[in-house]
Amino acid sequence: MSKNIVILGSSGGNLYNLGGSNPNNLLEEIIEQSKAANMNVTHIQFIAATSSLDNITRNTKAAIYELDSSTNKVINGEYKKLEEINEIARKIDEEIASNIKKGLIDGIILASADPEGVNKNALKAAAEKKLPVVGTGGTSMALANSLGCNIIATSGTTGTTNRTRAISSISHLARYWDIDYTHSSGASSTGEVQGRPFRKVRFRGIMTASLPAFIALAITVALSRIPNFDIMEDIFDILITSLPVVISAIAAKQISELDEVGIVAGVVAGLLSTEGGIVGGLLAGIIAGILAHYIFKKTIEWNFPMTTVNIVTGGFAGLISGIFVYLLIAPLALQLANYIRWVIDTAICFNPIVAGALAGLLIWPAILMGVYHAAILPIILLEIETAGNNFIGAIDVVGLGMVAMGINLANIIFPRTKGREH
Repeated sequence: MSKNIVILGSSGGNLYNLGGSNPNNLLEEIIEQSKAANMNVTHIQFIAATSSLDNITRNTKAAIYELDSSTNKVINGEYKKLEEINEIARKIDEEIASNIKKGLIDGIILASADPEGVNKNALKAAAEKKLPVVGTGGTSMALANSLGCNIIATSGTTGTTNRTRAISSISHLARYWDIDYTHSSGASSTGEVQGRPFRKVRFRGIMTASLPAFIALAITVALSRIPNFDIMEDIFDILITSLPVVISAIAAKQISELDEVGIVAGVVAGLLSTEGGIVGGLLAGIIAGILAHYIFKKTIEWNFPMTTVNIVTGGFAGLISGIFVYLLIAPLALQLANYIRWVIDTAICFNPIVAGALAGLLIWPAILMGVYHAAILPIILLEIETAGNNFIGAIDVVGLGMVAMGINLANIIFPRTKGREH
């Protein structure tokens, strides 16, 4: 049987700078995680201010965010003076308290709530019913505890994100009710199988997401060939060294599904894997993402405070994977890059025409199979990394770039009309 929960809180003081200023994302993350645990969010009473509540004035504006029961979507009212919004919130507080007393609510999630003010009635009713209460906000959670609430997990907000707070809250409620729960990828979930980081290892997705960095690198190479643009060679050296960090951060984020925490783990791992080049950064990011997933899960099981969970996850996942690549993988990755370059150079020396034909035969099925970016781009980058120029890249330009230019030129000279499609 599914459990009904409510979300009470505000955009907060410190929370405002850590996701509270984006109420829709904060609330939708909780709703998404609750769905993954077969829990129903039945009510929301969330006060979103236009600034941190640590610095409120008479002119501070705020709005009430609620749940539309018909669409199960988060909606917000008009922004008014905070005093007016608090009056509206008190009425909602009484309604939620009434539902708690009727036994319609099973648990509560707090986010910088106000136990002495607009959340007083609901939390008093929750204390009487001994409902499990979880949440963040050191002061507000302490006040809720003083009301006699059954606090099963609490944490501050420093170092946390909307997603990690949501996962933590739902994890503790699931454990309290003995519900199987594997966290969703969040408010942007695509419905894929969750909780299996190895299934998130998709080279194509990682390389495609890294494409802007590759283009920046290619532009830098082109500019460095222009007379009096010698400084671009120094910029190229910086970019080629940083590329493993970019790939590592993207890989760790995609695999861990922990947003900022995954990015931090990937950056730390990538910085330690620069000696291993593109391959080293890719492996470091993959390992960091997998480790981040399991470290995050375990630290929550061990009831670490959420701030500590994030620090331990991002720091240790990045450090462990980075050191592993730095000590063991980097030398092998460099040898692999040099070997690929040697194979290409040998083929060119043997017969450039044959080398070009073989390159084309490799690129063609890669395009048809939809793995071009995952299979060919790394080879191009490995060539650039070791020599600053590349043969496969030239084939790519001829095979793809010039064909596209020819098609566009044909459309310019002989533009299509509605009556002539072919």
